[in-house]
Amino acid sequence: MHDNQRIVLASRPQGAATAENFQLQTLPSPDLQDGQVRVRHHFLSLDPYMRGRMNEGKSYAAPQPLGEVMIGGTVGEVVESHSSRFAVGDQVVGMGGWQLYSVVDAEQPGALRKVDTRHVPLSHYLGAVGMPGVTGWHGLVRIIEPQAGQTVVVSAASGAVGSAVGVLAKVRGCRVVGIAGGSDKCAYVTNELGFDDCIDYRLHDSAASLSKALKLACPQGIDGYFENVGGMLLDAVMLRMNAFGRIAVCGMIAGYDGQPMPMAHPALILVQRLKVQGFIVSEHMQDWPPALKELGELVGSGRFRPRESVAQGLAAAPEAFLGLLKGRNFGKQLVRLI
Repeated sequence: MHDNQRIVLASRPQGAATAENFQLQTLPSPDLQDGQVRVRHHFLSLDPYMRGRMNEGKSYAAPQPLGEVMIGGTVGEVVESHSSRFAVGDQVVGMGGWQLYSVVDAEQPGALRKVDTRHVPLSHYLGAVGMPGVTGWHGLVRIIEPQAGQTVVVSAASGAVGSAVGVLAKVRGCRVVGIAGGSDKCAYVTNELGFDDCIDYRLHDSAASLSKALKLACPQGIDGYFENVGGMLLDAVMLRMNAFGRIAVCGMIAGYDGQPMPMAHPALILVQRLKVQGFIVSEHMQDWPPALKELGELVGSGRFRPRESVAQGLAAAPEAFLGLLKGRNFGKQLVRLI
């Protein structure tokens, strides 16, 4: 019997999320039934989508239940198995949640996936070679549909999703411009990820000012925009979009605390004949194999060097998550659990 620590959603946020919305519990981990495995988590993924799940309102997914372990991607090792599909010692990725151990029905399709860590570190299967990377791949390849020579702009460019979008767009011959918060993040985006330029949005107090910076960075206009933030950033980019431009809407982190986010220039969707499409990556499972293959090759070869921010210990997860929502992380936000 293993004692299991877990973090549950104790209350729903009223406005901004706080540490008091979470509760750390210690409970015995149940015995295994036939077909089940016990996974010891090594890393927990923290992602912006979790903030939306904390609300009770209608969204694309069911709300996080109160009193239940917080949802979240995990990588770890099988430490006990009653399944012929997994052996003790297998390294796996799944949705184990904010806890040290999970008991998983190994017969359920997609519940666990074995991973190869010979060329890709285990933690990257929660980032560049995991859900965030596939998210970037789908939005870029299927919605923006970049062509060589076109200009692609990416918000939250140093993050887990944005960094993947930029690297994938460069591979396809695009001019790539990032938007990030701070000079250190912008230096990483250009010097290590290979973007052509990066704009520090913190230097601009209005959409008009940011749009002027985009005009300099994107002299041929913007053909594709990968949106992670919304608000002022979207307004600024809209002013520079070319006719028949494509906008992939992945996230709106600027509005996750419930504030309204009006668009300043919606008429440009019509005038410039723009395609604006939101998407949820879990609805496009057919894209996971080709995306993971390409991303794994890029990371394994060293052409994509993802950055990670790692908090230590399960108890640190709430504050790390709140920092992620405020842009304090640098790259993929993880929690080391072992």
